[in-house]
Amino acid sequence: MLKAIARVGALTTLVAVGSPAAWAADNPQIDTGDTAWLLVATALVLMMNIPGLALFYAGMVRKKNVLATAVQAFAVAALVTVLWFIVGYSLAFTDGGALNSVIGSLSRAFGAGLRGSVHELAKTVPENVFLMYQATFAIITPAIIAGAFAERMKFSAMLWFMALWLLFVYVPVAHWVWGGGFLGAAGVLDFAGGLVVHLNAGIAGLVCCIVIGKRHGYGTEYMAPHNLVLTLVGTSLLWVGWFGFNAGSALSSGELAGSAMLNTHISAAVAALVWMAIEWASRGKPSVLGILTGAVAGLGTITPAAGYVEPWAALLIGAAAGAVCYWASVILKTRLGYDDSLDVFGVHGVGGILGSILVGVFATRAINDVAKGQPVGLVDGNAGQILTQLYGVVAVTVFCAVATWVILKIVDAMVGLRVTRDEEVEGLDTALHGERVQ
Repeated sequence: MLKAIARVGALTTLVAVGSPAAWAADNPQIDTGDTAWLLVATALVLMMNIPGLALFYAGMVRKKNVLATAVQAFAVAALVTVLWFIVGYSLAFTDGGALNSVIGSLSRAFGAGLRGSVHELAKTVPENVFLMYQATFAIITPAIIAGAFAERMKFSAMLWFMALWLLFVYVPVAHWVWGGGFLGAAGVLDFAGGLVVHLNAGIAGLVCCIVIGKRHGYGTEYMAPHNLVLTLVGTSLLWVGWFGFNAGSALSSGELAGSAMLNTHISAAVAALVWMAIEWASRGKPSVLGILTGAVAGLGTITPAAGYVEPWAALLIGAAAGAVCYWASVILKTRLGYDDSLDVFGVHGVGGILGSILVGVFATRAINDVAKGQPVGLVDGNAGQILTQLYGVVAVTVFCAVATWVILKIVDAMVGLRVTRDEEVEGLDTALHGERVQ
């Protein structure tokens, strides 16, 4: 204990003289309840990706691509973990000094200085737990993108793209919003990742599917999901894991976490029912894929607002998510003709935009007094928050779209983005991995 106190004393001395490691809070008071909750939340968010997202996506592709699709989520988990520990966390969540409005420093590279420290955003849990929790967000965000180009990207290209995208898109945006950057300083609200995760991944997915091009036979061949039971199981794991995603973002085990959990559950349930009802009315039957996709739309759309709004607002956000994301995934995609294989843009991109704007409408100090007694959103009397949220949406959209396009062109020049026509027809399971589902 004395050694730990000495380390904290040394750290606060470094803060006083302007060390890059100064992002750690002074005099940490570790709370075992908060720490236990964040450990559980970390496991829940990791479960969202492996096996949740892996099964969710694998069930929606054709049988010849199921292994290649599922392994992308697994490979991304391994790749991002290493990059996050080496440099990603440090650049996203430390004070970058003169450059802090756009990027952090290298003071936490390779885990330096973690022992005995806490982060300014989570003063009651050890910083290594906070690092691990944020790692799970960094893992699932690029993994979501893979659904947009499912069944046609090279495995080698996917790995290069994910590595570069994490470092040059996800890390800066996370810093801008959560790590002390210019969007957070401007008052942009994003409780658990509407901008950082869903909009970011959705825009990247849209750029990917446009640059890479449509699957051979898209629009003429039968490309229905091969096993919706896998997708149902994956969606169920995502729904449960989302409690770690949203309620965990309270970074404590108190009432705010409870509000975020309740709002998350309400939004998912309402969005699933709304999507089902629209499809039932328009097509005559409620599809399994429709109700599952609706639930994910509700989960993604409530994410930026989960810790800022009342439960009645979560119900309205969920209803809007079911209707708007249905329109984007079924009608808009058909009219524009792009091949977003698993509706990454329609669900995550559009849901991220919608939820981020609705934060400006429904955020209230009664749930989260982020403005220190002042009005938060429109319901509190602060209509200007809507414009602030729009600023965040535009900034992330433009940056992500341009940066993603550049990264894709670099990777294409290095290893080529797309498998050959023969490999695509054969199926990526055997063409890329030499294995297949029996």
